[in-house]
Amino acid sequence: MEGEKAVEIWNKVLKASLALPNSKINREQFLKKELSKRVSEEKLLGAIKETPAKAKIDKSIIDEIADGCIKWQTLQVTAISFAAGLPGGWWMAGTIPADLAQFYWHTIQLVQKLIYLYGWPELYENEDDQVDDETLLRITIFIGVMFGASAAAKVVTELAEKLSIQVATQLPKKALTKYGIYNLAKQVAKWIGVKLTKTTFSRIASKLVPILGGFVSGGISFVSMKKMGKRLQKHLSKLQLANL
Repeated sequence: MEGEKAVEIWNKVLKASLALPNSKINREQFLKKELSKRVSEEKLLGAIKETPAKAKIDKSIIDEIADGCIKWQTLQVTAISFAAGLPGGWWMAGTIPADLAQFYWHTIQLVQKLIYLYGWPELYENEDDQVDDETLLRITIFIGVMFGASAAAKVVTELAEKLSIQVATQLPKKALTKYGIYNLAKQVAKWIGVKLTKTTFSRIASKLVPILGGFVSGGISFVSMKKMGKRLQKHLSKLQLANL
């Protein structure tokens, strides 16, 4: 029961963050924006049609863009945490606090930017795509890698190996079920949910929610986002999709 509750809480946090404007990053638009001034038109079109790696775009360019994305999202979430004032504690009237939703909104944005740079297909069919359990789990496994969950890293690695043998600009529907890793992804969601309800509530909550002051809050968010982003970048950059 504890595990089910943990997954439920984590899904509420994700849904609250995804409900915020511009939580979804369009893969094609993002790659055009980041690559158009750095590579030829031929390579740009190749990256969009297949992957940056298959388009023979230098890895150093991809790493440079990824570093910039991590820096940008880190600065943004730090500013929000510094400025936020949420008296009343972690949960307010049973809702997700704005600071927490904003933190994971930036995390979700960063996840999408990094996976698209390192060869992953579009997470959503379109901007109006419903956020079903599969979509929540897809996002969860990448955030799990950010947190250092070995099970999440295993899921992402297995999924990357399956995707590397086919050309796809969108993740297949029910990809986790199709590749037999749905249950493992569910375990990742449970792990993060437990971490959120135990570790975060007791040790980090008072720092993310600026009860102890903007400097402490902003500092924790800065360190957390930067570390999480770099961990995911490091893992993605080693996978087949980024090195075809």
